[in-house]
Amino acid sequence: MTSAATAPLVLESVTFHWPSGRPALSGCSTRLPGPGLWMIVGRNGCGKSTLFRVIAGLISPDAGTVHSTGKPALVFQNPDHQLLLPTCSSDLQLGMPATLSRHETEARVSRALADVGLAGFEERPIHTLSGGQKQRLAIAGALAGDGDLLLLDEPTALLDPEHQGDVLDVILGLCERGDHPITALWITHRLEELDRCHGAALMESGRLGPWRSGAALRSGLKRPGG
Repeated sequence: MTSAATAPLVLESVTFHWPSGRPALSGCSTRLPGPGLWMIVGRNGCGKSTLFRVIAGLISPDAGTVHSTGKPALVFQNPDHQLLLPTCSSDLQLGMPATLSRHETEARVSRALADVGLAGFEERPIHTLSGGQKQRLAIAGALAGDGDLLLLDEPTALLDPEHQGDVLDVILGLCERGDHPITALWITHRLEELDRCHGAALMESGRLGPWRSGAALRSGLKRPGG
């Protein structure tokens, strides 16, 4: 079993309340077994997106601890909300360390684009990309900024089935590569996606259930409310 010191992510009794007093996370605890694609399902309002913001450090829990061995990076449902500059290269550079040399910067941009199937897109204007290509570019931005714990909040919700599959393929390839595999947490309402993950958990009332195979979780679920 993976120890707390080596697990990609460990949450212990994480609790968070909104200013109104309404609880969003209620003693949420989990341990990811290792690198891979781990999916979370649950009804709207159960705390999934709040959990991601706590893991990413955007908000602080009222109680409990969050420990990760990697650098968290959020990828939103709508890539237009995080692609800010006109070309692929310029946008990726926005999240990279300013101390890199020009050669290091160019190499990192090229590597991140290649990792998501967008090799040669450095000078491509972002407005010419398809929705699926924009989402893969957002993933490349996370990689270029040294993210290796990706937090994907319904990343395929706005995509057609073809581009949905492309994004899934990219993430699985990154999670299963031999050199520095990443860890990805993926929120989904598309239950068919559970068949391709390494493990899945149901979130209810601010708590994560145990990790199970995606097929086993899917078989016991009705589609979460949208």
